[in-house]
Amino acid sequence: MILKAYVLPHPPIVLPEIGRGEEKKIKDTAAAFHRAAREIAELEPDSIIICSSHSPLLRSAFYAANAGSAEGTMRAFGVDSIHEKVSYDGQLLQILQEVSQERDIALEATSFEAQTLDHGTLLPLIFIHKYYQNFKLLRLGMSLLGPEEHFSFGQAVAEAARRSNKRTVFIASGDLSHVLKADGPYGFREEGPQLDHELTGIFAGGDLGRLLHLDSNLVAGAQECGLRTFQIMAGVLAGSDFDSELYSYEGTFGVGYAVAAFSPKNKAVPAEDPYIKLARTSVETYIREGELLPTPQGLPDEMLQQQSGVFVTLYKDNNLRGCIGTIEPARANIAEEIIHNAVSAAKYDPRFPSVQSSELDRLVYSVDILGEKEEVASADALDPDRYGVIVSSGKRRGLLLPRLEGVSTAEDQLAIALIKAGLDPDKAFKIERFEVQRHERE
Repeated sequence: MILKAYVLPHPPIVLPEIGRGEEKKIKDTAAAFHRAAREIAELEPDSIIICSSHSPLLRSAFYAANAGSAEGTMRAFGVDSIHEKVSYDGQLLQILQEVSQERDIALEATSFEAQTLDHGTLLPLIFIHKYYQNFKLLRLGMSLLGPEEHFSFGQAVAEAARRSNKRTVFIASGDLSHVLKADGPYGFREEGPQLDHELTGIFAGGDLGRLLHLDSNLVAGAQECGLRTFQIMAGVLAGSDFDSELYSYEGTFGVGYAVAAFSPKNKAVPAEDPYIKLARTSVETYIREGELLPTPQGLPDEMLQQQSGVFVTLYKDNNLRGCIGTIEPARANIAEEIIHNAVSAAKYDPRFPSVQSSELDRLVYSVDILGEKEEVASADALDPDRYGVIVSSGKRRGLLLPRLEGVSTAEDQLAIALIKAGLDPDKAFKIERFEVQRHERE
């Protein structure tokens, strides 16, 4: 989920260690930086995505830093005292790679310059780290492709954040025009203030679609550096209703510095059933990381203190994708039963190939907690809408859960269970019924 998105500039002079008093001339920019950083801390994101105009620029693909961590300093600007380090979010990167591949978007996840933070990434991190550090970073770069491609990449970024279930903040790091003043580092061109007027109006009003249709001559003449990152941000926010606010704009030194925030009006989402969440997280962890999920903390007491047989069923596109369960408890508690059976349903149901990572966002889960078994004399005591059934003879047993599509009579239920057990319906067998506590997405 994208919690919020920001446009942030990256003027090293805003730092007192570098500005040496000159930073006071852009005090509105500094104040806006602190405001944004405090807001990010209050949001407590799991991940922060920074797309920097100073990350490696690729001609026909988008850049993603692929490493365990990265560090950065301001030595290039004459200061040795500033040093930042951050861990990368490898899981979110992997999901973004999957989404990009599905959508035929060229993404280069590479170690090239991955362990060294460019100053367009570093400067926002310096301010954020003053207030908040408990997050991982996904660092991206723009390309020389067109506006529509950048917008589409932003949509892929948003989809990756959604699939990851991580609380995420997106930052587009880029400056505006570099030709605002004759005594500035790049001189003056009339396109400079014109473009900045356009951009700040877009940021204030929230009509981000206009970023894709700006006059190309105006853009080229203004010598901006952040437009492509802003276009990616437009894709990230596409389809969501959001509030926008321009926190500040200054062009004191001949370069346009804008700070703006975009707050999606995320609708309240009902809390996910803990049984379904555990099954889903177990499958996603095993498929993506190859590791069995440790029993999470904070589960309901009955999941940690009670034992029961458990069946976990997976569906994809309304079709069965896997179902594995235990008639009798095989683990220490219900939670462990769910973890192991969910993974088995995804990996080891002999009727289906193993679930692939590209399928995870399309899976729907159902978890059945089996109640006490009760022996009955015949099918007359069965009700496929209320009871599951177990048939057995010797070591052969077959189970059928209740409330299954296409099973409308007790006779059908019993016949299917006998087939599963490999038992002859004309020979003696035992019949047991049981109720289930079913957990499924409404």
